[in-house]
Amino acid sequence: MHALLLSGLGPTYRTSDYFGESSLFRKQPDERIQAILARSGAPRLRLSDLSFADGAARKPLLRPPGVDPHLTTFTLESILQGSKHAYTQIPLKEVWEGNEVSVPPDIDLVLLSTTYIWNKQMIALVMRWISEHCPGIPVVVGGQYTNLKYMVIMQAYPEITATVRGDAEIALPMLLDELRVSGDLSKVPNLVWRDGERIRINAIEYVDLDAFPSPSFPHVFDVAPYESMRGCPFDCKFCSFPAASPKWRYKSAQKIKDDWLRYAGENGVKQITAMDSTFTVPPTRLRELHRILPGSGVPQWSCFTRANSVKNQEFIDGMVASNCTHLEIGFESMNEQTLKRMSKRVTAKQNRRAFELLSGSDIGYGMCFMIGYPGEDAEAFEDTRRFLVDEFDGRFGLYVFSVNDETMPLWEDREELQITVDDPLSPDSAWSHIGMDSEEAKRLQLETLDEVRRKNDHAVVSLWQREYARPLLPTADRKGNLVVEKALERLAMVPRDYDDVDEAAGCVTRQLEVLRGKGVEFAPGTGEPEDLPA
Repeated sequence: MHALLLSGLGPTYRTSDYFGESSLFRKQPDERIQAILARSGAPRLRLSDLSFADGAARKPLLRPPGVDPHLTTFTLESILQGSKHAYTQIPLKEVWEGNEVSVPPDIDLVLLSTTYIWNKQMIALVMRWISEHCPGIPVVVGGQYTNLKYMVIMQAYPEITATVRGDAEIALPMLLDELRVSGDLSKVPNLVWRDGERIRINAIEYVDLDAFPSPSFPHVFDVAPYESMRGCPFDCKFCSFPAASPKWRYKSAQKIKDDWLRYAGENGVKQITAMDSTFTVPPTRLRELHRILPGSGVPQWSCFTRANSVKNQEFIDGMVASNCTHLEIGFESMNEQTLKRMSKRVTAKQNRRAFELLSGSDIGYGMCFMIGYPGEDAEAFEDTRRFLVDEFDGRFGLYVFSVNDETMPLWEDREELQITVDDPLSPDSAWSHIGMDSEEAKRLQLETLDEVRRKNDHAVVSLWQREYARPLLPTADRKGNLVVEKALERLAMVPRDYDDVDEAAGCVTRQLEVLRGKGVEFAPGTGEPEDLPA
């Protein structure tokens, strides 16, 4: 049996059109941008032509990113290879971008990962693609989206033969074997399947993550994604992840160390990216990692954590000694009432303590904030806004709240907070509550991003960096790269920040001087102009 595996990221990272029309990242600058550049003395300036010295040669500052393994694809391919099932993988990116792809003629089954599908429009698009490229071929789905909506999806799409819920390590190979031999799926665990006119639901079985082998591959790659747990021990009301994977399980510290050393030795991995929602719990495992990782030879690694895990210098020292180089933290808000409504189980004081400890350390970090959570009004959001404008140092994200689906626990507060959503199945849908509506949240987001860029020399918004190889400037340290990113951000948004052409031209000159001080020069013809996704 030859399977077609469709898996990969969602169609875009865009959160707004913030770096859109009024930006020097555009391929074709309009007349106003051309006038600003001419006045600055750099009429041919394109950000794609900024470069730095790499030995005797010069390299573009804005380079295409490397292709890192994708966790879901990484895991599914490992399962299929380990069970010796034939497959062809096509990244979902090809579907989202409408690219022409060649599908092998002997496909017997389509396997669709929905981990990075989050609304009915996306599932409809990919199912249309399947019907056009693989007509009459049965489909098996699995992943976050269909874990939550398996009955709705199977009723809507009769071509879906089965949904794998939860762990696929045992269920998927067994499913493929049964389809090939007998077609009887009654004994396959974790399966919702079509039995004639009926939809049947089999029992759930969980894989022992410590006993089951972690994904394994024969080839060499620099960055390895890693999953150390499934499920989540927390109950944030804006997250439906625990509903999709209700049992929290995690690998031991020793297994993590063994896996990372194996990836370094067998695959040449130089960086581990732990993709868990919060890698630093339970604290007993973290303490064991801090004991056994230092000096062990594990690659550099990064992870997601919660602010209340970053509680003292001992934590920082343990992470540095263990070869951790970067942390991502969802602060969400700096307002106590908003954090309580979210059931975040972290305080604004703990957020600030984590920021102060990390900003004085050698560990890189990014912190994410949300605007418009139900109940939050403009006055409550002002606590977050002032923190970003007046205090923050480093890279941050500021995202407008959205309703991903009807399973989010926040619906418990629907009546109290007067939550209304035009379409609960679409995260792009308009919403309102007692604090604000989605239009006000978008306005406050843009106002805040503008104010932070203009007034805070040390805070850099994370909206565009992932479209390029990072660090942008390999010859500089973390803080040096933040200086470069800030200069690029201010350069890109000069047309938005200045009405007066002379003032705008002065800003262009200043930012080019900042970049020159870091060894970055404007060298026409170094790179190919390209639009920057917002």
